[in-house]
Amino acid sequence: MKINFESLIIYEDDNFMVVNKPPFMASLEDRNDPVNLQKLAKQYDENLSACHRLDKETSGCILLAKNKEAYRHASLQFEHRSIKKVYHAFVHGVHEFKAELINLPIYALSKGTTKIDYAVGKPAKTTVSTLELYKFHSLVECIPETGRMHQIRIHLSQSKAPLINDQMYGGDPLFLSQIKRKFKLKKDTEELPLIKRFALHAHELVFDNFKENITVQAPYPKDMAVLRKQLMANKR
Repeated sequence: MKINFESLIIYEDDNFMVVNKPPFMASLEDRNDPVNLQKLAKQYDENLSACHRLDKETSGCILLAKNKEAYRHASLQFEHRSIKKVYHAFVHGVHEFKAELINLPIYALSKGTTKIDYAVGKPAKTTVSTLELYKFHSLVECIPETGRMHQIRIHLSQSKAPLINDQMYGGDPLFLSQIKRKFKLKKDTEELPLIKRFALHAHELVFDNFKENITVQAPYPKDMAVLRKQLMANKR
């Protein structure tokens, strides 16, 4: 699959660029996958460097620096937690979160997963608010204060609101037949999930570009837009 890097750009100035990372693409160099965002960025402009990363399945905003000074400036902002990251997540269950702070320590296991562990886990905080309610699901906004591995995923799971199709943390796949009345599957066809990844999108990024605070929002990729459309169409 050939990707036009320029089509991913959603913000650009003299020092920074923000791109809307597609799902199923690694952010940084990945031995198991020759296509990654960092490589595409370097091919477009050899001076570009990704300032952070998203899980491979997560789509949305990634900040790139155009020079060493910009990279240092961004790194300090991430270190001091002054960059605001806003995620949108489609979750199982009907939940009315109102700026609810989830404060649960996370311990990263060697097998690429995490658990909540009060003895050895690192502090992790996420603020969650509900944006939309559907018949059996919810769209929530998550603002992480810390940047632990799988933080939003495990925090939502611990709040009985696992991400749709996040099977690592208890989120089942979602099929149209589960939410649409009178659904009929075509003969001799197998029904596929509405979304083939966990439903998490880095929707917004707020950062300082040396002159002012910049707010950038990334539109949903096609799979999440379709998921939302079906959930909206089959509300209670």
